[in-house]
Amino acid sequence: MRRVVITGLGVISPIGNDVNALWNSIEEGVCGIAPITHFDTSDYKVKLAAEVKDLDMEAYFSKRDLKFNDRFTQFARIASKQAMQDAGFDKEISDADRFGCIIGSGIGGIESIELASHTLSERGASRVSPFFIPMALANLAAGQVAIDWGLKGATSCVVTACAAGSNAIGEAFHRIRDGYEDVMLAGGSEAAITPLAIAGFQAMRALHTGDDAKRASIPFDKQRSGFVMGEGAGILILEELEHAKARNAKIYGEIVGYGSSCDAHHITAPLDDGSGGAKAMVQALQDACIKAEDIDYINAHGTSTKLNDKTETMAVKAAFKDHAYKLAISSTKSNTGHLLGASGAVEAIISIKSLQEGFIPATINYQESDPDCDLDIVANQGRHQDIHYAMSNSLGFGGHNASLVFKKMGGLVCCYQTKI
Repeated sequence: MRRVVITGLGVISPIGNDVNALWNSIEEGVCGIAPITHFDTSDYKVKLAAEVKDLDMEAYFSKRDLKFNDRFTQFARIASKQAMQDAGFDKEISDADRFGCIIGSGIGGIESIELASHTLSERGASRVSPFFIPMALANLAAGQVAIDWGLKGATSCVVTACAAGSNAIGEAFHRIRDGYEDVMLAGGSEAAITPLAIAGFQAMRALHTGDDAKRASIPFDKQRSGFVMGEGAGILILEELEHAKARNAKIYGEIVGYGSSCDAHHITAPLDDGSGGAKAMVQALQDACIKAEDIDYINAHGTSTKLNDKTETMAVKAAFKDHAYKLAISSTKSNTGHLLGASGAVEAIISIKSLQEGFIPATINYQESDPDCDLDIVANQGRHQDIHYAMSNSLGFGGHNASLVFKKMGGLVCCYQTKI
């Protein structure tokens, strides 16, 4: 069976606008959460978010190039350019029909929707921009990136809320493994720190409403009280191993497993016993042809909500049995906030760097342990440890669950299974 490796990475995040900056912030325990500056929060209970900072978009594209893109598409284009250049690809793709693109998003162009709605109500239908629809559509990030690079393989968008980025990577992995493409650009992008999006999540009581940035996104901490909205994009270049070797590409690691399931339970709440998330983890292990005991580290979905962190802990216990207490687990949303559809992609990059660097990121700003979250939470200080396999989990509204397994390069994968 065909093996699939990672040959390029690109990221825009609240703690760094390239992979090196992101990773340095992870190692140093940087928190990207601060008061919201994108809009006036005077009438909001929610005051904090994890915004992208100091991004020079014109270092990548001209103002004209980006003018008719929503912010989430701008993020995707920039992170994709980083990843493509990192992988050593230029504008002349030799076999564009075998090079695809899947970029997920939870909400898509919500900023464009808000602005167009305001124009409609204030100035009338004739003043709505003809670019509004393509700016708003969630699939336009993938479409625009494919245009940027001339990618003519399978190109699509996954919209599975907070699991979108992980689902995009997993589906891209399977397309290469199963022989449909040789290279895939995959990941997620989100830009939902907007008045309407924050108002909506605030109305659901899903967001943290305090004003202390250091105690806002605190996954697995007993005092957690909601997630913190983040924004950004993460992009991976996935490539068939022999294809990568033939062009002497650098290889970050290998993707070996993907699991996906649905709770079929509730529009926002996870199953009480975490069984849906557990099923995705077990599928990912089976897809990778490894045992539960082989996983050294889980980058958890870990949103800092009461329900998620408790049920994800139960899911890990159900999937890993006794080994659940022996593997290390952390949530880097304590650093980045929750990037919704981009979170799984950014966390996949962090997981890959963890394998490469032999370093398990900490859950920063953790203070009070929760008996309901009683696993080996790597708290406040990262852990230097040789890691062979890492899992990254994403769980989304609608009951969507996705798990990815990454492997440190070296050695052979014993088999692949296409059905569980």
